[in-house]
Amino acid sequence: MYFPVAEIETAPWVPFLAGFTVAFVCSMGGVSGANLLLPFQVSVLGFTTPAVSATNHLFNVVAIPSGVYRYIREGRMVWPLTWMVIAGTIPGVFVGVIARVHYLPDPTNFKFFAGLVLLYIGLMMVRSLLKKPAPGADKRTAERRFQELVGQYRKSSEAALEVGKAPLPKTEVKQFSPTRMEYTFYGETYAVQPMVIFGFSALVGVVGGIYGIGGGAIIAPVFVALFHLPVYTIAGACLMGTFLTSLTAVVFYQAIAPFYPHLVVAPDWLLGLLFGFGGMVGMYLGARAQKFVPAQIIKWILALILVSTALRYVLEMFL
Repeated sequence: MYFPVAEIETAPWVPFLAGFTVAFVCSMGGVSGANLLLPFQVSVLGFTTPAVSATNHLFNVVAIPSGVYRYIREGRMVWPLTWMVIAGTIPGVFVGVIARVHYLPDPTNFKFFAGLVLLYIGLMMVRSLLKKPAPGADKRTAERRFQELVGQYRKSSEAALEVGKAPLPKTEVKQFSPTRMEYTFYGETYAVQPMVIFGFSALVGVVGGIYGIGGGAIIAPVFVALFHLPVYTIAGACLMGTFLTSLTAVVFYQAIAPFYPHLVVAPDWLLGLLFGFGGMVGMYLGARAQKFVPAQIIKWILALILVSTALRYVLEMFL
């Protein structure tokens, strides 16, 4: 099958399967998988024009809603956190798109710097995962207790049939102001400063606009590693923020395409939809399966995604 915008030829099941695979694995940690899909498009399919970034955003737009729906249904969407991420990333993505088209058609140097920062965060996350708890420390965190409850349901075949409807622990917002956002999850309280989240999200939006990723691959690991938020509660917020950021980017790329007739800027809609339909199925199943996967495994997935992305950015400087 030939895709004229991308100027590539491939079987239609290839982008569908690629979208499904990355979405299923990554959605458990609040990441769409677009950061892994981008090198697949460039290196495997040979799609190298600026339109590859727009097509990557289109994948997010189509794939993410099914996963967000699942997290909302299970009561694990922290809405104030979601709005803070959105408020920062959407303005940032406009800056990123303009920078990509005008100043960074080959953003190797900037990508190298970004890669070093991401690598530092990723290694911090790996270090925290390898670190043993202090003697006498309570190992039964909210994440662990949540997993224990899910395990109790799985022990009974009758309860297992109803696990999707069972009243599993839900997040509850206790405070939301310009200076503090606080919520509880399974007996533990978590707090963040909204302006810090906003500023960080804006920076992620710029990077996402440049490289064609929604930003979840950066935001989700940082929420876990630096802000110490439970992974079961941040996934939905990160995916929702990625969805709206990517929707903004797709519209913007399409709108500015006529002003750059010498460049292929608009997304390849057919290719993006095939990626997205596969991602839609994978995203829903990944979000549904998340509660059955131990938090440590999900955190390792996030850490490996972050480190691999960082290494790819850094090594491009020398290749």
